[in-house]
Formats: sequence, structure tokens, C-alpha cells
Amino acid sequence: MAAKLIVYPPDEHGWRRVRYDGVAVGVAHRPSDIRVFLAAAGLQDAEDVDLTDPAFVEWRDAGPEVWEPLT
Repeated sequence: MAAKLIVYPPDEHGWRRVRYDGVAVGVAHRPSDIRVFLAAAGLQDAEDVDLTDPAFVEWRDAGPEVWEPLT
């Protein structure tokens, strides 16, 4: 099963596009932004989501610790 949450690599400003369940939900600058997007999308207990769970989230080209532009 594919991950429901996809976080794309940081852009030139360090912002990361986020898709949840196939829908673009926003552009995040920190992990807490992702939780806000998930809550707005209707996910129950979004604040408790494990953003390191590979069954739920796919971090593209950089993991959850990277929020600066890639060089």
C-alpha cells in the first residue's frame, strides 16, 4: 500500500509541498504545518500522527529533519 501522506523535497526557500490522500493540502515549513494540514483534511488525532512511519508518510529526497533548501 502506498503512503497516504507525501512530503516533497524542500524548494529553494525550504518549503515542502504536501499531499494527503492524493490531494495537495499545502506547503509546509515545519512538521507542525503538516499536522495542521492533516487536521484540516479531517484526519482524527492529527497532532499524534507519527511522521516517521513509512507506512503512512513518504518523505521525498529528504527526511523529516530537513527543512532547508537542498543544494
